[in-house]
Amino acid sequence: MDQDKQPGLIGEFPPVSTQAWEEKIQADLKGADYEKRLVWNTAEGLKVRPYYRARHLEDLPHMGILPGEAPFVRGKKEQGNHWVLRQDFEETDPARANKLAKDAVEKGAEAVGLNAGEVNSAVDMNTLLDGIDAEKTGIHLLNGKNYPVLLSYFTEVVGPAKAKGSLNFDPLGYYLLYSKFHDGQQADLEQAKTLIEQAREKLPQFHVLTVNGQHCHNAGAGIVQELAFALSQGNEYLVHLTDMGLPADAIAPRIQFTLATGSAYFMEIAKFRAARMLWAKIVEQYGPGDIQNGYMYIHAVTSNWNKSVYDPYVNMLRTTTEAMAASIGGADSMTVNPFDKPFKKPDAFSYRMARNQQIILRDEAYFGKVADPAAGSYYIEKLTHDIAGAAWNLFLEIEEKGGFLKAAETGFIRASIEYICQKRDMDIALRKHVFVGTNLYPNTEETMLDKVQPTAELTALAGLRQYRGTQAFEALRMAVENHTGKGLEVPKVFLFTYGNLAMRKARAGFSSNFFGVAGYRIIDNPGFPDIDSGVKAALDSKAEIVVLCSSDEEYAGLTAAAAAIKKAAPDTRVVVAGNPKELKDTLLEAGVDNFIHLRTNVLESLGQFNASLGIA
Repeated sequence: MDQDKQPGLIGEFPPVSTQAWEEKIQADLKGADYEKRLVWNTAEGLKVRPYYRARHLEDLPHMGILPGEAPFVRGKKEQGNHWVLRQDFEETDPARANKLAKDAVEKGAEAVGLNAGEVNSAVDMNTLLDGIDAEKTGIHLLNGKNYPVLLSYFTEVVGPAKAKGSLNFDPLGYYLLYSKFHDGQQADLEQAKTLIEQAREKLPQFHVLTVNGQHCHNAGAGIVQELAFALSQGNEYLVHLTDMGLPADAIAPRIQFTLATGSAYFMEIAKFRAARMLWAKIVEQYGPGDIQNGYMYIHAVTSNWNKSVYDPYVNMLRTTTEAMAASIGGADSMTVNPFDKPFKKPDAFSYRMARNQQIILRDEAYFGKVADPAAGSYYIEKLTHDIAGAAWNLFLEIEEKGGFLKAAETGFIRASIEYICQKRDMDIALRKHVFVGTNLYPNTEETMLDKVQPTAELTALAGLRQYRGTQAFEALRMAVENHTGKGLEVPKVFLFTYGNLAMRKARAGFSSNFFGVAGYRIIDNPGFPDIDSGVKAALDSKAEIVVLCSSDEEYAGLTAAAAAIKKAAPDTRVVVAGNPKELKDTLLEAGVDNFIHLRTNVLESLGQFNASLGIA
């Protein structure tokens, strides 16, 4: 085709109005409810439409803003999308941590997060940083006992001025987790002031305060909550530190926001963009001399909340999409957590994979080449606006309650997050939210109990509970593994497949997934020609659970099978795969114990099966 004619070809297609699209959709729905079928109502109360068009962007105030321009919805990267590739280590011994860090830097990391909990002198700091050029490699110090003293050790060892990095000093985040301050509210805020003054004098490129929005995310908070609470926390620092005599221009540039990046891909992209927009709006109220000081520096960390112990390699798929979202959203730096972090100390392989995920995305898949690649997307631009609006409303609600600290003290923040948690936990239990390998499509041959290592000491968390969404399902399955570890047999589930080929196969597959989640042994069958042969095979298997798999219409004929199995083996639990409402009473009278179907609370049901089988 002649290339000169391509624009004309495009022009031959007539425009389609929104009304025409809506009429076509309504026709295809054939009377079904538009809102219920096509509009996604998120846990935060946002309504996400099935499609977006240019008209949805007409009244958005941030449209037309360029990278580098306030309120920084498009970030500050005018050329490309380079972010700092960071790797964090929990190793407490300074010498061993140093070895891990140097290896990471040699193999592509541009910044390292180091556990400084055992750094008690300049000598320890020198051991921790030996051979690492602090002007080329960002140094991020975590778990410090006394951050002003730690920073003095740092400046003594590396010298002033050009070192880059951060301190994970977050007294308000600490309060959120522990319901107390480390050294008392006033003492902690005095330390914050001291750190800013130290940084202004000697480390202008250092972030000495961190707002850990990830704490809220990893407690189960939704995107709007994580964003609103992080903004409120940052504002609380501005309130107290300006009252203590520091100007906003000295405070805001030295705050690093550490936000989680989760599995809601497009919403996460929009979250990072909305975060910068709102923080610039907040800082503006403090009258900074330079509007650029309203820029939010974001460090993104892949979610802990959505990672699983079972089928752990799926975690690499999760962290990959999370890293993609953070990069497209314009994160300034990023840590991809190793896939095995939920159940053991990461090893050389898992550290390498986590590091290489970022390297491949940024340098080989060219995610680092285009500034704000989401710009102009009807969907993401509208999501950015909607998330910003919802987060701002929640931020204002917190301000009306007296600010972040008051909201934390009264339990408002914790209660708000727990409300969303209950919704999310129920979605997991009902498998509306799927965790491949854990609450759906399990590998029934996999064992993980012997691979789980204690990775941290018990702490006195008294506030915001950090947890993973899969923990309850994992506990069920590990109880079964522990049961077999005592020399007892894995519970057997016999699938009594009968009748309609399509229905018996579908319900056998559903039942395999259902009981496989707990690690039970599944005995599948191609289908029995008659009820008597099915009953005999079920009894011969000595299975603790027999699941009748057929069509609703044919379950009436299987009442005899249920009765025969119960008569010969009263302790055998007979289960029907499906929800034949008209036949329920008849099936129950015949000896059926349970019904499993798409609306069954899988977690609750399997917990009851475990209990009835003596598995704790």
